[in-house]
Amino acid sequence: MRGRWDLKDDQWEVVEPVLRPQRRADQRGRPWHDTRCVLNGVLWVLGSGPQWRELPERYPPYQTCHRRFQQWVRSGKLEETLRVLARYLHERGQLNPEEAFVDATFASAKKGAFAVGPTRRGKGTKIIALAAGDSLPLAVAVDSASPAECQLVEDVLAGSFLDEMPRRLIGDKTYDSDKLDEKLAEEYGIEMIAPNRRNRGKTQDGRPLRRYRRRWRVERLFAWLHHFRRLVTRWEYHVENFLGFVRLGCLQILLRRL
Repeated sequence: MRGRWDLKDDQWEVVEPVLRPQRRADQRGRPWHDTRCVLNGVLWVLGSGPQWRELPERYPPYQTCHRRFQQWVRSGKLEETLRVLARYLHERGQLNPEEAFVDATFASAKKGAFAVGPTRRGKGTKIIALAAGDSLPLAVAVDSASPAECQLVEDVLAGSFLDEMPRRLIGDKTYDSDKLDEKLAEEYGIEMIAPNRRNRGKTQDGRPLRRYRRRWRVERLFAWLHHFRRLVTRWEYHVENFLGFVRLGCLQILLRRL
């Protein structure tokens, strides 16, 4: 019986070529656990949020799932899988990067770790994301919760799942910065659209600002990501492992469009 978080056959067909393990040329060593079962076990941890040792018996041993997850993170396999899937959807007209929405959400951190910073809400990590017009993820990044969000835009653009950059990037007042506007325009050819803060004069034209009303689409992306309990609270000490879970959440969201 397929579990709630398990992949369907058509979903697995898209990601399997990237995650297929490379066997030794001499075929020596113990046989590998089925990669699809291992991935389903990792997705169960992502969605349900418990400790690895609580993984149900229908999946491979939790040590195997945890070790394989870390291998995918360190080798870049998760990022590569996201790129393959995003390109697959883009070629079929299901993922349009022309207009994107940027925002960040807060994940509390219960332990001391890398990329954890203090805020009024306590210690935590920021998840910053770009969402397409239909709320599908285009890019994600994580960082300490302390820096201003306008300082993290370039980091999330560097993690884009597609080679094509958006023509327009829409954010809230947090992203109102002349320096950011100029840098995005000069280096990426991106028009930044954000309403002005109260202490600044008017720098945005009224017509493009109408697009700001659609910013709820990135909020919907975060609502989808918060269905995965492992992303609501950060338990991972190493920030790359937490980013790996965030990317897995984006992978699940994109796979649902197949």
